[in-house]
Amino acid sequence: QVQLVESGGGLVQVGGSLRLSCVVSGFTFSTYAMSWYRQAPGKERELVAGITSIGGVTNYADSVKGRFTISRDNAKNTVYLQMNSLKPEDTAVYYCYARRGSRNTYWGQGTQVTVSS
Repeated sequence: QVQLVESGGGLVQVGGSLRLSCVVSGFTFSTYAMSWYRQAPGKERELVAGITSIGGVTNYADSVKGRFTISRDNAKNTVYLQMNSLKPEDTAVYYCYARRGSRNTYWGQGTQVTVSS
């Protein structure tokens, strides 16, 4: 059974930090590219950051570059999103996403991040 379980969300003040974690099971984590997406109320889901399965190459949305860092630990089947210098516009539900090719894709259930001013 495939599971992607996010944690680490919560309420934080402007300028604060959070670290999201996504623990996966049910598939070979190391062979999947992993990403974090987010969806704010009334907006479409958007890519925040991604990391490849091989080499750990990362990419980021322009809005989070320099503030967020995605990483993975294949031994722990876990992908992280370190979020620093948080802004109110970072408020959203954050989702973990796994992909290998176009047919093997999985989503987590999401974790709420709220940045208060």
